[in-house]
Amino acid sequence: MGWEVNANSFYRIIKQFAAYPEIKNIMITENGACYRDHLVDGKVDDQARVAYFKAYLAALLKAKSEGVNITGYLAWTLMDNFEWAEGYQARFGLVHNDFKTQQRTIKQSGYWWQEFLSK
Repeated sequence: MGWEVNANSFYRIIKQFAAYPEIKNIMITENGACYRDHLVDGKVDDQARVAYFKAYLAALLKAKSEGVNITGYLAWTLMDNFEWAEGYQARFGLVHNDFKTQQRTIKQSGYWWQEFLSK
């Protein structure tokens, strides 16, 4: 989609908001990236999205280790869906959705999250 991917900027904006005295805690409610996912042999190997989440979570954990009160983080989004500006072309999900058949396939990023959260 042409959006910048820059985990360091994510870190800096978290720190900037945390510096406001009225901000008691920070919850990231939508964070993810759109890539051109392709279902091949029943799998979606979206390693770029996995790398994105690793980098952004490292930035988040760096801020947390420096004392920022991070109370939550939500990946955007569980399943590919209709994006208002992009329709069905933009795929952000951890689960691939075939919009014609409604068949769902967990992407490699979804499996990565499963492993990450089980540690």
